[in-house]
Formats: sequence, structure tokens, C-alpha cells
Amino acid sequence: MTAMTYNVNGRKYQFDADSGMPLLWVIRDIIGLTGTKYGCGVEICKACTVWIDGSPEKSCEKRASEGVGVKITTIEGLSATPVGLRLQQAFVDVQAPQCGYCQSGMLMAATSLVARSPKPTDAQIDSALGNICACGTYPRVKQAIRKATGQ
Repeated sequence: MTAMTYNVNGRKYQFDADSGMPLLWVIRDIIGLTGTKYGCGVEICKACTVWIDGSPEKSCEKRASEGVGVKITTIEGLSATPVGLRLQQAFVDVQAPQCGYCQSGMLMAATSLVARSPKPTDAQIDSALGNICACGTYPRVKQAIRKATGQ
């Protein structure tokens, strides 16, 4: 066990954990923020997406030691950003999720995209998301992104 300090959603967390533990499990099981989801278990679905220093990353492939000294933003902290708040509301307005399991990862990726490209094209949306949605709500996700960006 190693003593660690994380900055998650602007709040400081101190705890002991195995440095090789996946970052996802630190966020969910130790810190208690369960909005970040465990999806496929093989690092491809992106349900576990968080921002590390502003960049969308899969938390299941990062180790606990990689969360030290960086700024982590989870879905719970997304509404603190104007773009994140607009996208969350647009997802609700167009009923983008069906089961909702992929929604947190989709919102993390979409918010990062819109922060970089305020009026993204469909090609940019397709490229930036890459999240797996078993329900197939991709058209509604695109609709939500267009709505949030005034397109």
C-alpha cells in the first residue's frame, strides 16, 4: 500500500492504495465517485473515460500511481464547466441515452471535443467519440452535440 493524494474535481483526496490498482477502481471504490463506469474490461468501450489534465483518458488502463500529481475530472465534475453543463442538458433534452451506461464516457469525450471545436462536424464527432454504445444511440448523441453547439 502506498499513500497517495489525488485532485479530483477540484477536491483533494488522501488515501492508501496499491500503486498498480486501476485508476478506475480508485475513483469508484476508494473515492466513491461511481459515475465513471466499468464497461468492457478490455480497454475499448470508453465507459470509464475521465479527464486527466484536461485530456480524455480511459481510467481502466491507467494505474493508481498515474493519478498522483495530475488534475482528474470525472462525470461528477463535468457540470462545473459551461460546455459540460450545456451538453448534459442537451443529452437530456434529446433523450440521447437509452440504458445510460455509456453516457458518462460519451459526455466526457463530447465535452472535450466541443471545448476544442465549438462547432464540430459529424466527422469530428465520430472521430472524437469512439465510445461503444450497446444500445446504438449514436444518432441521438450527435443530435445532442449539435443542439448544444447551436447547429
